[in-house]
Amino acid sequence: MKNKINPLNRDSRRTFLMQGSVLTGGYLVQPFVGFENKSLASWTVGQVIEKFISEVPGAPFRITVDTLKSGNRDIVVSGIVTTMFATIPVIEKTIALKANFIIAHEPSYYNHLDETTWLENDEVYKYKADLLKKHNIAIWRNHDYIHRHQPDGVMTGVLSDLGWSSNFNQETGKIKLDSGIQLKALIKHLKSKLNINTLRFIGDPDQVCQDVLLMPGASGGRRQIELIGSKKPDVAICGEIQEWETAEYIRDARAKGQKISLIILGHIPSEEAGSAYMVDWINKNIPDITATHVPAGNPFSYS
Repeated sequence: MKNKINPLNRDSRRTFLMQGSVLTGGYLVQPFVGFENKSLASWTVGQVIEKFISEVPGAPFRITVDTLKSGNRDIVVSGIVTTMFATIPVIEKTIALKANFIIAHEPSYYNHLDETTWLENDEVYKYKADLLKKHNIAIWRNHDYIHRHQPDGVMTGVLSDLGWSSNFNQETGKIKLDSGIQLKALIKHLKSKLNINTLRFIGDPDQVCQDVLLMPGASGGRRQIELIGSKKPDVAICGEIQEWETAEYIRDARAKGQKISLIILGHIPSEEAGSAYMVDWINKNIPDITATHVPAGNPFSYS
């Protein structure tokens, strides 16, 4: 998917430049200084980042995981790839597209903070890091900022793909399906719209669901259980769970007589639409950069 290049909005200027990140107390702390985009016909990695986070309330965040994982902020952007995970196949596709900036939603190096000291002698890590360095490709993780963007870019993308944008109530945080839908039909809808071959669920396939709680990604068992308990949906739709937390809560809730179901989409399909949302944002705000969404895909096979 390659997008057309349009004339640049020449009113686009920003006055921040992302500086290096340091690890403090298990989190990444980011200082900032000012900059001026002197060339309106080209954008650096740092300027693209600042353009996006300038729209986020409370940004820049002092503590965030949204830092550069490879490359540097001074690289002039030849093209952008958005994705959930900057996998080696995604990097290879980036090279083929002659792009040099990947905006990924999740970690690149197999842990939340992208710590790499423990991977220094690992051949998979070294292959990936060397590939990025050879082709001078920058990776920026856009996790905290896209979720705090108004509206939340991930939720917006997923709701759009599901055809539920007008059903979402910002105040309640729930989706109201006015006519209701049987759980088995809802599962079919989710699989079709989010390109999922197989998913897991707990519940009665014939249960009619009207109030839906959608929790993309991996918000954690405690958060999921607290939201389910307070909002009391007919069905909770999660990206990823700890099997010994949320699933067991739903099992006990059903055992006590509650009509509650749980659908587990998988982490990637539950948030992939947020990465596609970034392409739309780039087309609108930095139209002279070609942006392409490259899905990371599901790494699992089922038998």
